[in-house]
Amino acid sequence: MRKVRALETADYAAWRRLWNGYCAFYHTDVPEDATVQAWAAAMDPASSIVGRVACAEAGGIIGFSLSIVHPTTWRVEPSCYLEDLFVDPNYRGGGVGRALIDDLLTLSRQKGWGRLYWHTHTDNVPARRLYDRYGSADGFVRYRLEL
Repeated sequence: MRKVRALETADYAAWRRLWNGYCAFYHTDVPEDATVQAWAAAMDPASSIVGRVACAEAGGIIGFSLSIVHPTTWRVEPSCYLEDLFVDPNYRGGGVGRALIDDLLTLSRQKGWGRLYWHTHTDNVPARRLYDRYGSADGFVRYRLEL
């Protein structure tokens, strides 16, 4: 892997390929208008959504993260919620996921965000092996109501 950088307009086709793989991995069908909105927000510098990509040595995009920076009631500093992280299956196990998280940690420190957090499925064992290197699961159970 060469580097992690901000998501750029020219990255759309590569990001979309990975986004489709991410949705397939989680067996979900994100509506097209939500996908379009997420991309537009990631491209808007005034948005709270932060898009980052990992690039291979050859220059292609091999992973991405989408995060939301938001105020919180528990701290003065905003928090960064890592909502989406995906690595091309051909590059898994090579440090790409770690590089994307490390990049967000660096960005969080630079921007003064007070917390970086995320969640994953309990049965996502490979991801949890990586995430456990950063800390232990906090024991919270998530409830979600679809409206």
